Amino acid sequence: MIIDACSFGRITVDGRDYTADVIISSGRVDDSWWREQGHHCRLADLAAALAAPPAVLIVGTGDPGLMRVDEDLKVFCAANGVELLVLPTAQAADEYNRRQRAGVPVVAALHLTC
Repeated sequence: MIIDACSFGRITVDGRDYTADVIISSGRVDDSWWREQGHHCRLADLAAALAAPPAVLIVGTGDPGLMRVDEDLKVFCAANGVELLVLPTAQAADEYNRRQRAGVPVVAALHLTC
């Protein structure tokens, strides 16, 4: 799956538009992703996507980068050999595409607004 376009409040993946936060994992897009605490991304928020830990987890923190990644997710990634990248969403989308094209097992969790 490739991200075709990404802007505030919208992302296009393989030609399909989404207007809600997404997780891209295992060849599918989950557009029902919602976090327990809106602007904090915790391990529990990504448990299903991390059941089989990927090589890379990319978290898009929104257009201006206001979403924060909690320590429990950082600890999980470090303990399981998962490279964690935390970037504003547009940069996260670019990095996801780069890793995907290189054949790296990658999960992207992308917050589309703030």
